[in-house]
Amino acid sequence: MTSARVIRFLLGLAAPVLALVAAFAITSLVLVAAGDPAGDVWSTILSWPEERNLANIIKNATVLYLSGLAVAFGFRMNLFNIGVDGQYRVAAFTAAVVAGEAWLPGYLNTAFAIVCAMAVGAMWAGIAGVLRATRGVSEVISTIMLNAIATGLVAYLLRKVAVREAGSNDIGTKEIPEGSRIPNISIGDGPTSEIYGFIVIAALAGFLFWFVLNKTRFGFDLRATGQSTTAAVASGISVKKMTVIAMLISGGVAGLVGLPILFGDSYAYGSTFQSGLGFAGIAIALLGRNNPIGIAVGALLFAFLDEQSNPLQILVGVSPDIVAITQGVIVLTVVVSYELVRRYGIRLEQREVARALADHPAEHPADDREVSA
Repeated sequence: MTSARVIRFLLGLAAPVLALVAAFAITSLVLVAAGDPAGDVWSTILSWPEERNLANIIKNATVLYLSGLAVAFGFRMNLFNIGVDGQYRVAAFTAAVVAGEAWLPGYLNTAFAIVCAMAVGAMWAGIAGVLRATRGVSEVISTIMLNAIATGLVAYLLRKVAVREAGSNDIGTKEIPEGSRIPNISIGDGPTSEIYGFIVIAALAGFLFWFVLNKTRFGFDLRATGQSTTAAVASGISVKKMTVIAMLISGGVAGLVGLPILFGDSYAYGSTFQSGLGFAGIAIALLGRNNPIGIAVGALLFAFLDEQSNPLQILVGVSPDIVAITQGVIVLTVVVSYELVRRYGIRLEQREVARALADHPAEHPADDREVSA
């Protein structure tokens, strides 16, 4: 590894580390100002999780990882897809209805439901892509509006197809047949130590994310368009076409977000299905710098903080909402940290160029005339 690559690696590592240190310091100040025992809070949060808690962390991280990937794909095209929350809702509902009807046997039913979920997620995101490409509507505005529409639409459709359980106010779709469920993977003893089997599909999605963006012509065109639309147009790339395709793919990945829960835990979509997963993906994509490995680290970090905050109220007498403050501070500090590191990197490059010019000065015009004479 050359010195230039080492410097780039260290600079890339410095930004998230700086953000985490700043978040730790700011959260500690908040705890001290509120009169809470900061040392006890951090010792509880940073303690090694038990087997059951570790399984919960990995399960939650699997879902957050897919959410981060969906957001990151849009980011690489310079598109801000805030609509992952709505896209995974309509997709998970679709998958639950399709899988619950069991039109195909066994895992063919599972595969068909996953394809349908990705298609619906892509279609929902594609609305924002078409509006951006044809009418110049900001995808930020359109995806926020589509989130609200998705919430209302799914709630309406759920009432139409819901199956009520006797003695319960909860409503949901038909349960997925046992033969179409994705088996969990055990990492210890007992059912509480199982993680989603869908983690294999999540890992495959991360690999495809890396491969498409870095090893294909389409990925190069997408990254080039995201960096400079002017240069992309000069190269013959259709910016409008790339915008629509990028949103379709981002929505397709978003369609996977709720499926680990659906096929590995709840087995139906109901009024208590987990919400808010799309917005967490924005923070995780930023923290992971839109890199599949970085996103995985960010997802594990957020899942770890969420799980470890649960006993704070009982053991320390501090509200677990302090973790929400920490996560919010991480999002703010990571943006500032990346900008500081970027500017520092530019200064290093400028110094390197100046040093190279000083070591190899250009010949004077007078010397050139003497040689030619």
